[in-house]
Amino acid sequence: MSRINTNIPALRAIRLNQVNQGELGLRLERLSTGLRINRGRDDPAGLIASEALRSEIRTIQQAIENSTRANNVISTAEGAIQEVSALLLELQSLVVATANEGGLLDEEVRANQLAVDSILDSIDRIGNTTSFGSEKLLDGSRAYILSAVPPSQLASVSVFAARLPAASFRDVQVRVTQSAQTAQVSYVGATAGGTSTTSATTIEVRGPSGGHLLSFASGTTLSEIRSAINNVLDATGVSAVVSAASGGIASALVLNSTSLGSEAFVSVTPITGNFIAAGNGGIELRDTGVDAGVLVDGQPADVKGLRADVRAGGLDARIYLTQSFGQTLSSITFSITGGGMLFQITPELSSNGTIAAAFDRISATSLGNSVTGWLYTLRSGTENDFTSKNFATAQAIVEEAVSQVAFYRGRLGSIQKDFIDPSIDSQRVTLENVTASESIIRDADMAVEVSALTRAQVLVQSTQTTLQIANSVPRMVLALLG
Repeated sequence: MSRINTNIPALRAIRLNQVNQGELGLRLERLSTGLRINRGRDDPAGLIASEALRSEIRTIQQAIENSTRANNVISTAEGAIQEVSALLLELQSLVVATANEGGLLDEEVRANQLAVDSILDSIDRIGNTTSFGSEKLLDGSRAYILSAVPPSQLASVSVFAARLPAASFRDVQVRVTQSAQTAQVSYVGATAGGTSTTSATTIEVRGPSGGHLLSFASGTTLSEIRSAINNVLDATGVSAVVSAASGGIASALVLNSTSLGSEAFVSVTPITGNFIAAGNGGIELRDTGVDAGVLVDGQPADVKGLRADVRAGGLDARIYLTQSFGQTLSSITFSITGGGMLFQITPELSSNGTIAAAFDRISATSLGNSVTGWLYTLRSGTENDFTSKNFATAQAIVEEAVSQVAFYRGRLGSIQKDFIDPSIDSQRVTLENVTASESIIRDADMAVEVSALTRAQVLVQSTQTTLQIANSVPRMVLALLG
């Protein structure tokens, strides 16, 4: 080449030097940021995929934070309820201790009653003051709002979770499909006078509360037998009535359990002699009660006696039927108009990603029920305080309150164990895998980048040397001028 106006080798060297300089700058940028994609032009398709994964990562992280926060809220409530449970156990002990009337002085009874009053005040104080941040948890403000609950049919309704339509209400239908029954055995009097036709006899009567031996002389009337059985009603949980003779049917002694359902039973066993009729010596008559059959919104409920538990169809509730309603094939409807709490525990903002829950009111007036009695009735000056000596009733009320609180704690624990904790574990695994996928797309492989940097450095140095040589080529023209 003998042209000097245009140095093509130098232009080529300049172009390649610029390319190599750009490559060197790219490698330095990636090594400085640790990212393979720093702008859209680095990898347009990869950037789109990476941003989508980053969005998913942020939602998963927030879902984990939400779940952790929900756990903290529930743990706060559960810790307070645990203290209520301890107070109720102490209250149970006081009831049993005070029932020992012969061993206590009046001053001790009064002291026990003051302790009961203090316990009830403490339960109310816990319910009114337990909060998370500035939000009260156990004062009833976080419970579901119920309307049109008929007290003559439903003794109490506790809704722990309910899926409600947005900005609307939900009707709940409770239908009794099978009547609850007591356990019952009967003996028809064998004589017109309705007397026992046996010789002297001893029987054992057993029921839900225990057993008792009764002895009768020959010729004891059914009325006298009825009275003897009813005199030990508290010990056995079995009552007796005598049905009048009519239509050629003799009088009958009918024994019933005082409670309804499959856990109630009546057993009568002649120990010696024959009871009522000849030929039944030593033969036990036994019957078991029948639980009510209940459908809640068409879903079969788990029923024990008059207590129905349902956990299906977006509803988690415990319902106590009154005895009259539980023994009548009919239905009623009440409404859930609002309230409760929603915890968003998944990245998906839909009903599938939320947990509905509620914190019922904890107080002396809300523990217990209208059938057994309310806890506040153990306070001084009320119907079941220690001066009334209704110790069996008081114990039943406290046992119901203990059961309610234990069930309440179990429900909250179930939300944590069965829903929130598995969700956190699942989301953490998902977060790990999605983050790994995003890293593969966007993060720089440092070993590759260092190797490429070294290559770019060598090429830049090489092109600079080449440019120097190219720039010296035109000077060779001077040799032609001699």
